[in-house]
Amino acid sequence: MLTWKDIINFAVNGNPNPDKRVEKTEAEWKAQLTPEQYRITRQKGTERPHSGALCTTYDAGKYNCVCCNSPLFDSTIKFSSGTGWPSFTQPIKENAIKYEKDSSFGMVRVEVMCNTCDAHLGHVFPDGPEPSGLRYCINSESMVLEKESVNE
Repeated sequence: MLTWKDIINFAVNGNPNPDKRVEKTEAEWKAQLTPEQYRITRQKGTERPHSGALCTTYDAGKYNCVCCNSPLFDSTIKFSSGTGWPSFTQPIKENAIKYEKDSSFGMVRVEVMCNTCDAHLGHVFPDGPEPSGLRYCINSESMVLEKESVNE
């Protein structure tokens, strides 16, 4: 289980290697993504709080990167933070997320990105629920929910 100390270590000393890499030109990303997805994932934008389609969704499944479809988070670790963005306590695996220090807007935060394609996802904070104490605050536009199929 990742802790805030682990996150800071990754942001300062380097991230774990991803399982694979996906790299495309800006033209390829623009052709694949909606304008809002492009603005958020490739230009480090943010959606308005409480505006994302995945804020109040709690269906079982995996939350994948909208750019490269890499699994990022599992629905079992999603929680309602009241912040207006989907929130998670842990990534699906340690090397799914890339961490960088973000000093924009006059504050210091830790930006989280897809470790496969460098898509901006949001930020992580040390004010989440136990046991990890982490809150991954993620833009809905940066993810797609791959719902679990129900076998009948």
